[in-house]
Amino acid sequence: MGNPYLEWAAPGVADLRPYQPGKPLAELERELGIRHAIKLASNENPLGPSPKALSAVSAALPGLALYPESTAPELRQALARHLQVEPVQIILGNGSNEVLELAARAFAGPGSEVIVSQYAFAVYGIVAQASGALLRLAPARDFGHDLDAMAGLVNERTRLVFIANPNNPTGTHLGRDALETFIDSLPAHALVVLDEAYFELMNAADYPDGLRWLPRFANLLVTRTFSKAYGLAGLRCGYGVGHPDLIALLERVREPFNVNTLAQVAAHAALFDSAHLQATLANNRAGLEQIQRGLLRLGLTTLPAAGNFIAFAVPGGAARVYGALLQQGVIVRPLQPYGMPEHLRVSVGLPEENQRFLTVLAEVLEKS
Repeated sequence: MGNPYLEWAAPGVADLRPYQPGKPLAELERELGIRHAIKLASNENPLGPSPKALSAVSAALPGLALYPESTAPELRQALARHLQVEPVQIILGNGSNEVLELAARAFAGPGSEVIVSQYAFAVYGIVAQASGALLRLAPARDFGHDLDAMAGLVNERTRLVFIANPNNPTGTHLGRDALETFIDSLPAHALVVLDEAYFELMNAADYPDGLRWLPRFANLLVTRTFSKAYGLAGLRCGYGVGHPDLIALLERVREPFNVNTLAQVAAHAALFDSAHLQATLANNRAGLEQIQRGLLRLGLTTLPAAGNFIAFAVPGGAARVYGALLQQGVIVRPLQPYGMPEHLRVSVGLPEENQRFLTVLAEVLEKS
């Protein structure tokens, strides 16, 4: 039976499909009646939150009856000092996902166009389509952004161009020169939303820091998050950085109290826990090497290892292998929703979790 509300839904909503997150641990354990499953599906930090963030959250608990400060002034000031920008250049979000949505709400709509790359983060298309804008999809090049193809789609109706660097889920990244040239070529009315969710976890020599371009490009919005390297995915705190006038416009469509009290204090504390961040980076570097070596030993083809995840091809289709891994209590990410039915994506875990994944995967492949 059809949904009767579709008749009254806003343009673009009828054809939307909800975002499919990684399968939760609790859900799998309930379904299979098992314990001690591991989740390597959502690019979370296996070391957990910063100890300083946990202490800050504990200290803030008695104040939960009060609304948070809507503009998160202390976190905004701390971020401004850390990033070497002005506080008026920062907007806070309920995860960086909300900042992506704010950009679409402010600039996209019926009659406008939004450009995304094939295999890019699914949320870009969702927020564009929900706004009523026309989604323009540029074919990928080697599973990554083809900047020439994207530039060819730009016209007078273009309002947003979403770019993930590195790209999730494929792991490809754009180098400094190519990306800077691309942004410089765009007209002022085309806002580039540069998603740097994995910024802290990148160590490629040619990987750019988008914030350094803000003085040159008024049509650039850089988004980052505390969900990945800082281990605060469960509290949802992200931010965008751009020209003060751009941020002021986004503030008009931001909901009040969008970043809760615990997220604000945890992010503030995590930002200055360098020991935890360095431990995270060390675990991530070793984990990427461990997983990539293991996948290659199994004869599997991998896409670039970037951020804290690796996508790899499974001959004959990934659905069967994904299901078999679930049966053994190992959750990875199927990439069928991205139009990549032959691929799975695995996040870096603790060393023993990485090894369990590789061992179970080898058993599954051998049985097949």
